[in-house]
Amino acid sequence: MRTVIEANNVTMRFRLYQDRPDSLKELLIKLTQRQVKKYDELVALSQVSLKVYSGDVLGIIGLNGSGKSTLLKLIAGILKPTEGTLVRTGAISPLIELGAGFDMDLTARENVFLNGAVLGFSKAAMAEKYDGIIEFSELQEFQDVPIKSFSSGMLARLGFSIATSTQPEILIVDEILGVGDFLFKEKSENRILEMMSGGTTVLLVSHAIKDIEKLCTRAIWLDKGVKHMDAGTDEVCSAYKALAD
Repeated sequence: MRTVIEANNVTMRFRLYQDRPDSLKELLIKLTQRQVKKYDELVALSQVSLKVYSGDVLGIIGLNGSGKSTLLKLIAGILKPTEGTLVRTGAISPLIELGAGFDMDLTARENVFLNGAVLGFSKAAMAEKYDGIIEFSELQEFQDVPIKSFSSGMLARLGFSIATSTQPEILIVDEILGVGDFLFKEKSENRILEMMSGGTTVLLVSHAIKDIEKLCTRAIWLDKGVKHMDAGTDEVCSAYKALAD
């Protein structure tokens, strides 16, 4: 089976400055005057290794602060690891933060084409997909409205519809299925199942363990930035749920 994502001993550290400058100018002044105070170091991920294969549907679970979203951002190429290597093969469509990639002053229509360009698709290609995106998102009456007036559910519907319209090789979804009404959630799950049958590799983060159990074939449990468990979905979710017992 072809490997599409391979992480080897990936560590991600963030610097938390005790005295944060309010502007770049202030930072430069303090640097030249050697007035920048010490910083604390947050280790978001530590020595994480994993392989994801073509067609995998991988669930990533863990408590808040366990490093789930950081791992997705590394895989998406938004962040670069402090240590270790991470190799990706194939086009990635990330749906990581609600509203990420959108220009809130533009309309839904304009944001469809903007996001398409970011994903590497031409205007003509997105024009062919446009009606399907709007129909799936159920935003026909709002396609020419600036999205700054959209609810979180409407943003989630538009973002998910764009991300899944292009049949990416790798789809990354972070908690987006938890936003919006249950009918659209069901549509989204069915869309993911269709993509799975078409060979798309899916990485899904969700606090709703039932979503992981329903959609994923494998799961990883992160605990305080460390890979605690990597096995079949039922095995990992059963062990994770035992924490609450």
